[in-house]
Amino acid sequence: MACRKLANPIARIPVPDRLRGTATDCPICDNPSMCGRYRLSRRKQLVEEYFGTDLGEYDWNPRYNIAPTQHIPVIRQHPTAPTRKLSMLRWGLIPSWARDASVGAGMINARSETVAVKPAFREALMSRRCLIPADGFYEWQRNGQTKQPYCLEVGDGELFAFAGLWDRSTNPQRELIESCSILTTTSNTLLADIHDRMPVILNPDNYDLWLDPAFENTASLSELLKPFDAGLMRRYPVSTRVNQSQIDDADCAKPVEPNASAAQAYLF
Repeated sequence: MACRKLANPIARIPVPDRLRGTATDCPICDNPSMCGRYRLSRRKQLVEEYFGTDLGEYDWNPRYNIAPTQHIPVIRQHPTAPTRKLSMLRWGLIPSWARDASVGAGMINARSETVAVKPAFREALMSRRCLIPADGFYEWQRNGQTKQPYCLEVGDGELFAFAGLWDRSTNPQRELIESCSILTTTSNTLLADIHDRMPVILNPDNYDLWLDPAFENTASLSELLKPFDAGLMRRYPVSTRVNQSQIDDADCAKPVEPNASAAQAYLF
């Protein structure tokens, strides 16, 4: 399958300094950023087989350091048929009514406890839900004046899916933008000493219900947004290479001795 060049219609819209690389409190989404880097090192064919998707029109190489505002693979269900489609969406949800596309930089995550009432996410929760495939994510533990990055996995690095929401908007040039956000919840015991929140990892048995755009019972949907079983996960320290979004190779996810790297600037 030939690769299709992915247009990025909002790449030229600058991200405000107050949103770049910070934990941002947003009045329309109640969202301090948490899950800010993750990994999808499987090839497209394996992702499609695991999630039972139709062949998508995009292709990509394995990714080890996926960062906000980049285009990422997501899985959505057809609105009138039980078929799944893999698409590439911009990470950082831009609500359909937003006048400034740069708000997406502050909405890479959505808090599961308030998602049903926040203007940025409540309509998307009703009918625009998606799966965001991954096989690991990163979080940073403060250690004095440095932060040690850790990779967190399910099992031995198995594929899984974050619970995601998506929306459509247009930029000033009237170009269509599709964007998404990863839901977060309270941390499980594996992550609690690093951060008080973690991304929502869905149980595979709940994929169909989460994707079904006709299912609008928000109370039932909220029951799916729980901390993942810590006993089914593992974590290990990785290199501070992952701090730099322009570095995206397998070494980002290789285990290292804790604090083996030189002191680094805070990522968040």
